[in-house]
Amino acid sequence: MADLARVTGAALRIGDVERQPGALSSQALVLCDHASNAMPEAFGTLGLAPGQLERHIAYDIGAAWVSRRLADRLGCPALLSTFSRLLIDPNRGLDDPTLVMQISDGAIIPGNARIAPAAIEERIAAFYAPYDASIAGAVSEALAAGLPPAVISVHSFTPAWRGQLRPWHIGLLWDQDDRLVAPLFAALRADPDLVVGDNEPYAGWLRGDTIDRHATRHDLPNVLVELRQDLIDTQARAEAWADRLAAMLEPILANWRSESRPAGRSASGA
Repeated sequence: MADLARVTGAALRIGDVERQPGALSSQALVLCDHASNAMPEAFGTLGLAPGQLERHIAYDIGAAWVSRRLADRLGCPALLSTFSRLLIDPNRGLDDPTLVMQISDGAIIPGNARIAPAAIEERIAAFYAPYDASIAGAVSEALAAGLPPAVISVHSFTPAWRGQLRPWHIGLLWDQDDRLVAPLFAALRADPDLVVGDNEPYAGWLRGDTIDRHATRHDLPNVLVELRQDLIDTQARAEAWADRLAAMLEPILANWRSESRPAGRSASGA
């Protein structure tokens, strides 16, 4: 599978943030924390066989395609990472022990073994901090304009884990705020062929994660969407799922815009 950052963002350096423009008036922001499997040349493959970087341990397969198409359909901005989660995971708090993974799904990462604190700080400055600051800036800009955004984070998960099949086609991860989640659950469950996970295959709250840092702390409605990777492993399949989600989210976001704007305020954000 091709390196998504290099294919779609040729002008980007690894560590830059891929930005897809959109209207503040959409009052939505799409995020993709694990969009890319790219490694800067100086890091090589972190000592892994090259094929390991094609696995889910390096990035969320298909999530970038879904994110770009979803943002395009919703007319909202999107921010995507351009580096492998094996370098440093932007969906972790800075004090999380899995910020720099030393072993992932049975794969030992030699380049992360016994990593020095100073080396972690260098990765934070080069990769984690620019992505984190971009999200903070996008949220701040929208709030300053009086157009609080609903935050939609897109991830993907493996069809099986430790020998156990995962039955869900899609999972919605959330904590206490169900403003997006409740109506999206209703829309998804209206399709009897879909198996929909509620905080599956992962728990919906992780202290210091992207949603916690940028949505929960600003009281913004949010959802972390997990899609099964075998359903979005080609661009066509991923974009079809994005279209499906967009059709469900459009009326939900229209309701959010109506509820969140003071009476008489127009939808004129750039």
